[in-house]
Amino acid sequence: MDGRAIGIIGLALCMILCGAGSAYGLYKTGAAAAGVMAEDGKKFSKIIVLALLPATQGIYGFVLAVMKISALPAVGAAVSAGWGLFGAAIALGITGMASAILQGKTAASCIYAIGKNSAGSGKYVLFPAMVEFYAILALVLGIMM
Repeated sequence: MDGRAIGIIGLALCMILCGAGSAYGLYKTGAAAAGVMAEDGKKFSKIIVLALLPATQGIYGFVLAVMKISALPAVGAAVSAGWGLFGAAIALGITGMASAILQGKTAASCIYAIGKNSAGSGKYVLFPAMVEFYAILALVLGIMM
């Protein structure tokens, strides 16, 4: 297996892991949002941002793959360069998947909290945003590698 193949596998895994994590996180927030909306449809504007937050990790995986796919010709047959690209991609893949799942659970809890008491609902974004921070760090590191 040459360096390009290793790099392609890493980029594909990055997109798959980030996308799967985002899908699960969105499932959790979507279910929570549907429950709150069934009770009070006027809370849509207060929960939509929370419901969409886990989607960002899937976007990060896509962005890294698009940015790094152009590096494949430079990687060529060099196995060490391929492993470097694989490492950059898999770091975001694992971090993106874990943070999207956990962010979805955190955001779902915040959505339920808004369902009970919507006062100060803007403050609830802070909790899942803290989980997001680690995916952003992994994206930045992946871009720099």
